[in-house]
Amino acid sequence: MRILFAGDVIGRIGRDTLKAHIAKTIDYYRIDFVIANGENLAGGFGLTRGTANQMFQAGVDVLTTGNHVWDKKEALNLVNDDERILRPHNYPPSNVPGTGARIYEKNGFKIGVLNLMGRVFMHAYDDPFRSADTALEWMKNEASVVIVDFHAEATSEKQALGYHLDGRVTAVLGTHTHVQTADERILPGGTAYQTDVGMVGPVDSVIGLRKDEALKRFHTLIPHRFIEVAKGEGVMCAVIIEADDKTGRAKSISRIQLKHTC
Repeated sequence: MRILFAGDVIGRIGRDTLKAHIAKTIDYYRIDFVIANGENLAGGFGLTRGTANQMFQAGVDVLTTGNHVWDKKEALNLVNDDERILRPHNYPPSNVPGTGARIYEKNGFKIGVLNLMGRVFMHAYDDPFRSADTALEWMKNEASVVIVDFHAEATSEKQALGYHLDGRVTAVLGTHTHVQTADERILPGGTAYQTDVGMVGPVDSVIGLRKDEALKRFHTLIPHRFIEVAKGEGVMCAVIIEADDKTGRAKSISRIQLKHTC
């Protein structure tokens, strides 16, 4: 079984870049299942029903998210209405819409997807390590292949979760920092790991957003929220996992970068 996981898709350039490459990538690598992080689909902050549907129509099977999942208020209903959209599983358990752990079936394959959020340099979410343990108690009974999107800031926390879940899931893949790391590998227990898959968005940018706005913030130290996605050439950063669908162990992990003139 082969899984394509695309990093954070940012705004229109990200959506157009993914749409330009996804069909060819699925065909060339014989991909069985596609996951993408969609928390930045709509203007760089949040997702809407329309932007999510663009991704599904292009060939994405599941959208994971992160700390920007609620930036567009319609997401409060969207995560309940559409089971293909996950929010981080370690939000507090009461009164939070949606879920971050589901089993999907496609072409005879069953695959679990678990979406978690880190806590280091981020908000005080519930413990992602214990949340993963609890989710896997039932997920591993239904699907041997489980892919984890760990939306986190700190490299150390991502590596720690990778080792914590090694041998129990097929892959632990980091998102959130938007910069693709070159540390993809198979951990000793058979779990594929990469600290950050990267982004699907504009190349000439600071993590996908306008560099002049980023520079202004760093030069002046005046609080200024990045508000506009950069323009220009796009890049699709993604990773391909080949897994044994019976044991759930990863056979290989390969990162890719594909450019697109928008």
